[in-house]
Amino acid sequence: MPQKIDFNLIYALNLLLEEGSVNAAAEKMNLSAPAMSRILGRIREQFNDPIMVRAGRNLVPTPRALELKQQLGHIIAQAEALVEPNGAFDPHTLERTFVIRANDIFIGALGGGLLEMLREMAPLSSLKFIAESDIDDDALRSGKVDLVIGSSRNWHPEIKAQSLFTSTFQALVREGHPIIGQVTPETLTDYPHISVSRRGLTQGPIDDALRDLGLVRKVALTLPGFHSAMMLTMKSDYILPLPRHVLQGVSSINLPLVEIDLPLELESVFIVQAWHPRLDRDPAHQWLRHTIKQYFLNRE
Repeated sequence: MPQKIDFNLIYALNLLLEEGSVNAAAEKMNLSAPAMSRILGRIREQFNDPIMVRAGRNLVPTPRALELKQQLGHIIAQAEALVEPNGAFDPHTLERTFVIRANDIFIGALGGGLLEMLREMAPLSSLKFIAESDIDDDALRSGKVDLVIGSSRNWHPEIKAQSLFTSTFQALVREGHPIIGQVTPETLTDYPHISVSRRGLTQGPIDDALRDLGLVRKVALTLPGFHSAMMLTMKSDYILPLPRHVLQGVSSINLPLVEIDLPLELESVFIVQAWHPRLDRDPAHQWLRHTIKQYFLNRE
């Protein structure tokens, strides 16, 4: 006789494997940690496997658990589809706030256009932009953020990402800067540079390209955000490199800054939108991703 399946355990197992913590999974299910531990015990009995074992202070999945993890998302999505209301999704009646993480100028440059599209297509919904974090804090996995828009990176294995567009590096200098009209790889190294990095990084593609030419630039200042970097650039001889798509927002606010092209062979910057697979089949989230993708296609 086939063993009876408890689908509550399937859902709990999926949360445990996503969170990697009994306490975090308990919070998601509005249970106490002891209650979640008892559920883990039942899961172990159901699958005849330890499922998660302690490694130091953390719990790690067993090989059997990793096999199950690949199937759980599909199983839960199919189960959710069974109880979805009939009829086509209508964004016009959707009441939802989407939380999107992006850098500050990116938000200023693109938020208005996206908000206009949302207002027309989903008048009862809204966007909530939050700034990039200086650490990868698992905001997508925890559900704090619906979508991340930014440069491609090494995501967690289960995170899904879709390319939006590519960008290249340019630079800003103050009006009257002596480098204007005389931009060469050599003159780029004659003046101090500002690096904008939420992680405090000072080296990147520009340094690699200069190094290939036997040149080294001086990064005299590293800042976490673009706004403060621009304010300092306006009053100094600093050179401020930044991606072209960020410059689209700068040009609209008429600051006394001049764009210069960088005469270097630089790799493109790939901008993506990334989300957790738990939202992959959610009709509202699918609509949001499609709307954002279409927004960038229309800008090309």
